Amino acid sequence: MRKYELIAPCHFGVESVLKNEIIDLGYDVTQVEDGRITFLGDEEAVARANIGLRTAERILIKIGSFQATTYDELFEATKLLPWEDYITEDGKFWVAKAASVKSKLFSPSDIQSIMKKAMVERLKLKYHVEWFEESGSSFPVRVFIMKDLVTVGLDTTGESLHKRGYRKLTAKAPIAENLAASLIMLTPWNKSRILVDPFCGSGTFPIEAAMIAANIAPGINRSFTAGQWEHIVEKNLWKDSYSEAKEEIDTNIEVDIQGYDIDEYMVKISRENAKLAGVDHLIHFQQRPLEQLSHPKKYGFIITNPPYGERLEEEENLPALYGMLGERYRALDAWSLYLISSYERTEEMIGRKADKNRKLYNGMLKTYFYQFLGPKPPRRNG
Repeated sequence: MRKYELIAPCHFGVESVLKNEIIDLGYDVTQVEDGRITFLGDEEAVARANIGLRTAERILIKIGSFQATTYDELFEATKLLPWEDYITEDGKFWVAKAASVKSKLFSPSDIQSIMKKAMVERLKLKYHVEWFEESGSSFPVRVFIMKDLVTVGLDTTGESLHKRGYRKLTAKAPIAENLAASLIMLTPWNKSRILVDPFCGSGTFPIEAAMIAANIAPGINRSFTAGQWEHIVEKNLWKDSYSEAKEEIDTNIEVDIQGYDIDEYMVKISRENAKLAGVDHLIHFQQRPLEQLSHPKKYGFIITNPPYGERLEEEENLPALYGMLGERYRALDAWSLYLISSYERTEEMIGRKADKNRKLYNGMLKTYFYQFLGPKPPRRNG
């Protein structure tokens, strides 16, 4: 099988989780950078990574990298890349996104336009045609420029990997599914431990936790752009990768995962989303105000995405809300609390300093993942 360098972008701050996921899939990581991991894999890896990685945003086949400080250099270097190895004569191809950091070339639209022209010129020479119909499969290209180093990748995914297919309806400030999975995987939670989300919204944290517990691959119910690229990834490799993922599922498990929300409509949405994800029988959703947060057992986890006060009318409610969360947390016996927030007074209102906190970007918003650690449960004998 052909070997590729594959690039998996992710949210800033969760690179370590994605790196471990890739290693667990059986692939060698070659580079870890802010917001992306590069690893080696074959054609099958394209399918397995798209279907199986919970924390990545997409999977790119690296076409090449080069230095460029002028648009002429960008054009000529792009033209030297072996586009004909990937893009078919009838393929629809374009530069879907260009991002530039600390580089002389910084205009995304100019970068996109010039690279597309260079691709056309290369493919005209290789296919001996003057015009491309572009009526076939899609070949979106993504480009990162960091300190004048241009990295070019072919997007095998299409719609971002956070689109699992189960979240048809959302809350007004939903957390992305892959970020929710990343945050859960940054904690020591496992399926034998209790998990409660008192601000469950559309149910993302409980659903992602249940999918992890039942070993349901995040991409099992969706398709990918590279599914149409039979010259790169044969159909049977996709079929085998989906089959492998299905064989790993175990929904016949006992878990205690709960999602609460004060809004009855959001609880209904959560249940619908969980049903679409195939985990509705593993989660208890309930309309319940924060004041009633309680659980009789020890050593549970609160993992949640409370309001941050991005709207001015909500900001005045935050001290009381976070104060109540701290009060209910202290009333729980030996629990841990993990929350993502941009609210600057989080620790003050919770009533203690976080044992750990990690800077993360939720979209363009700088947030912190506050980690208030409870004691570990005693080891079971035998």
